Amino acid sequence: MSSDKESGGEEYLFKIVIIGDSMVGKSNLLSRYALNEFNMHSKATIGVEFQTQVLDIEGKEVKAQIWDTAGQERFRAVTSAYYRGIVDALVVYDIE
Repeated sequence: MSSDKESGGEEYLFKIVIIGDSMVGKSNLLSRYALNEFNMHSKATIGVEFQTQVLDIEGKEVKAQIWDTAGQERFRAVTSAYYRGIVDALVVYDIE
């Protein structure tokens, strides 16, 4: 979490990462939450993507920066760098 004083108010930023194997629905989960969209034919994420949601919690502006990581093994070196500074992780997996 980081906190900055900007124009007299505090800003809170929480970094959250979504992790899991390729094609389990990480991107669609993020898209549904952040954009209220769902794409049945989405493509695999290459590298990382993120969305920021602004929430009002007890009168304070809280930003949740949610990172969607690639599930393929070949991107592990790239995505592991984005794990620094996270406050939470959401693990997504296929139940089949």
